[in-house]
Amino acid sequence: MSQTAKPGLGLWTQRLIAAIFLGGQVVVHLLRGRIHRRNTLEQMAIVGPDSLPIALTTSLFVGMVFTIQVTREFINFGATQAIGGVLAIALSRELAPVLTAVVLAGRVGSAFAAEIGTMRVTEQIDALQMLKADPIDYLVIPRLLGCCLMLPLLTILAFLIGMAGGTFIASSLYNIHQSVILDSARNFLDLW
Repeated sequence: MSQTAKPGLGLWTQRLIAAIFLGGQVVVHLLRGRIHRRNTLEQMAIVGPDSLPIALTTSLFVGMVFTIQVTREFINFGATQAIGGVLAIALSRELAPVLTAVVLAGRVGSAFAAEIGTMRVTEQIDALQMLKADPIDYLVIPRLLGCCLMLPLLTILAFLIGMAGGTFIASSLYNIHQSVILDSARNFLDLW
């Protein structure tokens, strides 16, 4: 796309229209069912295992800091039985999914953008088109599926690590037994 705006449309409007058009193409290509399995597995490896260290480290420290902040106040009110439940609800509903998504968007999104940008500059995408290989099928769909399949798994692991960090802090700093935290978490969380 050209960096100069066409008369009557702003640059951002043109980019929005291009993004909507690309999204429509992705949906159509997904409905066709042609998926490059090897590329998808490679992208899943980039999104999942390669993102584990930073996602889990972030979640560990968030669980620890959240527990420190909450436990001080809950001890003042005599509500230590609810610490694990509050931690579990905060991690499962907000902190683990949002932080994992932000880490993934920063790490994986920038890697994908750099890779596809390099492919555009070196005319590899044009070469794919010349070989009658659709760049959407070959480049976009595997990356999208890799993110969609690995993000929930990373979120679950981030939740578990955040709970482990919070439980460790509660037991080591505040002498609250681990079973109190875990029982409280089990009582507060519902499957649906």
